[in-house]
Amino acid sequence: MGGSLKIEVAGETNVGMKRNHNEDNFSIIEESGLYIVADGMGGHASGEVASKMAVDAMHEFFVATAGDPERTWPYKMDRSKGYEENRLITGIKLANLRIYESSQRDSRQRGMGTTIVTIFAVEDGVYIAHVGDSRVYRARDGKIEQLTEDHSLLNDYIKMKRLTAEEIANFPHKNVIVRALGMKDTVKVDTRFEQPKANDTYLLCSDGLSGPVSDPEMLEIVSHAPDLKSAATSLIERANANGGPDNITVILARWVA
Repeated sequence: MGGSLKIEVAGETNVGMKRNHNEDNFSIIEESGLYIVADGMGGHASGEVASKMAVDAMHEFFVATAGDPERTWPYKMDRSKGYEENRLITGIKLANLRIYESSQRDSRQRGMGTTIVTIFAVEDGVYIAHVGDSRVYRARDGKIEQLTEDHSLLNDYIKMKRLTAEEIANFPHKNVIVRALGMKDTVKVDTRFEQPKANDTYLLCSDGLSGPVSDPEMLEIVSHAPDLKSAATSLIERANANGGPDNITVILARWVA
């Protein structure tokens, strides 16, 4: 981060207009530089169990490894990646295993799972890691860019054959995700590294925001709000104004000089 940039952060979650309980969870763990959004699924309250387990498992792992880089990890290090990236991936894999094992033990939790999207600020930049269709965007110089790729059936179809805008709009299984925490005992985690510049804003969200609110709308709100807290509130209000079909969660992190 060039050492001189500070991070301002705000987060908020909302049940939305159509659901009767909130299966999303988020966490801002400032001392670790770790920010997490998780969108649970499985209904009957087990989705919120899964998303909370994901957030808690990450928090515990980062606390446990903070003072002790030599601590034995449950997974082998990927030698092609550095320590901090491995740490992030391992935390997510542990969360996955915990959710999976819990769902195997308790029939009421069978089939529960969660997406996870995280950013992890380190000395020289930020690691992004995700599983599922929760997203990270970056607002920079008046443009917004999605930095994650949805692990969704729709996105798989888009990649395999070019769908028309109309076919995308009418796709019947928009909410089917092809990768999530808790589905199997192992999970593949996608990561990337970014170097934030002054005034960059990173936006983490569940699909309750990215579904009803367009990228240009997000950019407009983030750019014009007086501060991050009111930006987060305005994003949620816009999602609800646009129908609020799902739980809505957002974290905003801005790098400031």
